[in-house]
Amino acid sequence: MANLPPKNSTASFWHSEPSEVLLGHRTSLELPPEADVAIIGSGITGASVARYLSEDARAKNASNGGHCQPLLFDSAPEVAAFEVHNYDAVESYIREHNVPCEWRSGKACRSFWTQYLFKAAAHEVEILKDTAPDLGDKIAVVRGEDELRKYKVNGAPGATITTGAASLWPYKLIAFMLEQAIKDGRLNLQTNTPVTNLEACSAANDGATYFLSTPRGNIRARHVVLATNAYTSHLLPEFADLIVPERGFMSALLPPKNSRRLAYSYGFVGANNGNPLHDDYLNQRPFSGVPNPSAHLMFGGGHVARTTRSIGETDDSVLDEGSATYLRRELLHLLTLDGETQGVEELQATHQWSGIWGVSKDRHPWVGGVPGRKGVWVAGGYSGHGMPNGTLCGKAVVEMLLGEESGAPAEYVIDRLVATLGLPRAYLITEERIERCSRLDSVMVQEEKSNKGYRSAEDLVKERKEMAH
Repeated sequence: MANLPPKNSTASFWHSEPSEVLLGHRTSLELPPEADVAIIGSGITGASVARYLSEDARAKNASNGGHCQPLLFDSAPEVAAFEVHNYDAVESYIREHNVPCEWRSGKACRSFWTQYLFKAAAHEVEILKDTAPDLGDKIAVVRGEDELRKYKVNGAPGATITTGAASLWPYKLIAFMLEQAIKDGRLNLQTNTPVTNLEACSAANDGATYFLSTPRGNIRARHVVLATNAYTSHLLPEFADLIVPERGFMSALLPPKNSRRLAYSYGFVGANNGNPLHDDYLNQRPFSGVPNPSAHLMFGGGHVARTTRSIGETDDSVLDEGSATYLRRELLHLLTLDGETQGVEELQATHQWSGIWGVSKDRHPWVGGVPGRKGVWVAGGYSGHGMPNGTLCGKAVVEMLLGEESGAPAEYVIDRLVATLGLPRAYLITEERIERCSRLDSVMVQEEKSNKGYRSAEDLVKERKEMAH
């Protein structure tokens, strides 16, 4: 069962420009005694749930790495199509509302650092081009030293170039959505108020079905949405084996002097003989036009060099020195960076921090109502891939919740979400899926097998596609 996050988390760059509205915000001095919908969690999913509820006339009131890249050949085509749809929805909202979050659309270069990994990736791209050409047309395979040099890749056997990737300041997008919902009077936000227990009411004469316990008192709610990702099992112990916390690491690095902004965002699969389940990833902030125009290289990963345990960890006050050193140094070897790099052994970090994500046992998010807990909803378990999933997973939960309130049959609502939103059925929370996952290796064993080379990227792609069906 996951623990609550500590109060002394490592300092994230994304929080270096906090929202004046949200910092310490409490819409009401005291906790409201009840709510129609209580949202636990205020990341991209929780903020999206609040946004879609506040925008929907059927709803009443709700309480409450900077890289958005769909992965097009790592799973079944319907999953890839949903991630593209999610990307489009996020971009549309940002452009419609002119959200100041440094959104930059472009292309992503994903390099593969062993011949086997590259061969498997190129093969999957060929299959995708045959079976789902609308998705396949978004990807090009690059091989050969001269071609790879055009993308600044230094030494990998090959890469893929994907159209439809973006970098952004995720906290600023989340803050904008929450501020808007508060301004519209549709959200009562209570920061620094952890929920410590979730209990069904013994009597629900007033319509409330759940008690939420907090250090500041209790709230009763008809519906509870858990947008808590890695921390889901803190309140739902039955998810302890289904969404497992994992600690990862991120850095904000100053670029070499006299360099130019990178034209692409990047992923590095299997670099330094690393685990193919753990990509390193990179995007770059602007040199101008923003409050802090330092063009930070936002480089995350370093799993291959970690010196501390990661699976099952919820303590983000710990900074792994092995991963931190790797992130400062390795980018100079993975890419041929512009600017003054001669004699430079490592880049200067303005921030290095840890973060916790939730790893799904079958590598698909969990979206929907919780069996045996009517009125409790979950959207989480993104396995480090939340930006291309969290927004529309939040919308899907809102549609399910409001559908239940209106008396619509659950299967009708789900069929409509599959047809109109593109929600993959592999994401749905069902008793059958939970039973199927009970036969899979635990997340820890999957990790150990991958580290020992028993589980390849090709095996993972195959398993994901099988689980999607």
